Amino acid sequence: MKRKVLFILLCFCFTLSVVAYAHPPQDIIITFDKKTNTLNAVIKHSVSNPATHYIKKVDIGLNGKEIKELKFTKQDNSATQSVSYAIVNVRPGDKLSVEGYCNLSGKLEKEITVK
Repeated sequence: MKRKVLFILLCFCFTLSVVAYAHPPQDIIITFDKKTNTLNAVIKHSVSNPATHYIKKVDIGLNGKEIKELKFTKQDNSATQSVSYAIVNVRPGDKLSVEGYCNLSGKLEKEITVK
């Protein structure tokens, strides 16, 4: 019985430590180059090891609809994940969004309006 309680307690502590270690992206900087019709985004996500804690997925949206899903198995570096995606027929007033997902826990979405 004591072993079972100890095992459950250890599992609980491990789960808490993983949750404390995991965090969503801190910020997303989005730009759109009208000359090349390219959306560029830098997702700020500080981690100690970008091979084990990283941005696993980035969704790109246009006017509230997802147009592209990008998947990753590691982060560019310990501070950021960068993405670029060409989007045709973007007009002034269109809204572009980028949503970044941490592989451990959390997500963040940012949006810009094309001028």
